[in-house]
Amino acid sequence: MPQQTISIAIVQNKQQQLLISRRQKGQHLAGKWEFPGGKVEQGEALDVAMCRELKEEVGLTATEYRLFDSLNFDYDDLALILHFYLVTDFTGEASELEGQQIKWIQPADLIDYDFPKANITVINKLL
Repeated sequence: MPQQTISIAIVQNKQQQLLISRRQKGQHLAGKWEFPGGKVEQGEALDVAMCRELKEEVGLTATEYRLFDSLNFDYDDLALILHFYLVTDFTGEASELEGQQIKWIQPADLIDYDFPKANITVINKLL
């Protein structure tokens, strides 16, 4: 089974809201909500990958962050190693740079959105 390492940004603004985005048609798990992030490139540090993906997807530059959680999750066709960073300070304005829908929500509202199963453990820790 193919394996991917993923670095993910849980971005929290000054109002304690979290940034989520919706996976687009044609993507694995299209229509599901997620935190910005993506694949770690060969030889790339986990935090560098998170910062790169955050900038590419929503135009934010993480200035303060820490590793929040790491976990392994297996789908039928893919094994994931997920690293979640909590970003508590950033520069820039969140934008839909890849055409995806984004929104800021309260942590308690995470349960109202359809996230991939791989995110459920982390979401429960954020509630």
